[in-house]
Amino acid sequence: MHQERTDDRDEGAHDDRRTVKVSKYLSKHLRHQPERIGLTLDAGGWVEIDTLISAAAAHGFRFTRAELDHVVATNDKRRFAVEGSRVRASQGHSVGVDLGLPPVTPPPYLYHGTVSRHLEAIRAEGLRPMNRHDVHLSPDRDTATRVGARRGRPVVLSVDAAAMHRDGHIFHVSANGVWLTKHVPARYLRFPAAR
Repeated sequence: MHQERTDDRDEGAHDDRRTVKVSKYLSKHLRHQPERIGLTLDAGGWVEIDTLISAAAAHGFRFTRAELDHVVATNDKRRFAVEGSRVRASQGHSVGVDLGLPPVTPPPYLYHGTVSRHLEAIRAEGLRPMNRHDVHLSPDRDTATRVGARRGRPVVLSVDAAAMHRDGHIFHVSANGVWLTKHVPARYLRFPAAR
């Protein structure tokens, strides 16, 4: 009986690893390099699911529609969206797409998670999108902390989004709750006190 439980845990761990692997594959090809497997995203970043699955298989990575649906349904950051027979990444593209998100009024403050090695550049230039289309901002400190922790010890910056909006900066919010804007000048940032 103990052995069966161990096997179940191992099988669950394997499923989790597989889910992560499929999710990373989708991110790479729906956000950054669709051409590597012969995909062409439409203007909004969408691609037919059957076309994606076939292209992936032709390039040596096989997954099923059920696995794709599982990744979409269980991803804690809701990185992907399915609409009918199509799928796209919710945000974070480095390839040219227009997600068709309307401008929206942001909350008074948004947050950005980073690490201390980037602070000097951020103080000088503000937040820039780097290789993405937009700067990604979080609606709360906890989310920003988790984002920053992916790169090391997190530092959370507060963004005076209300002042930015008053000054004409445009904000969008993705389907998974990530706030997007083209640039956050340093004057709108609040840095934590030095320790």
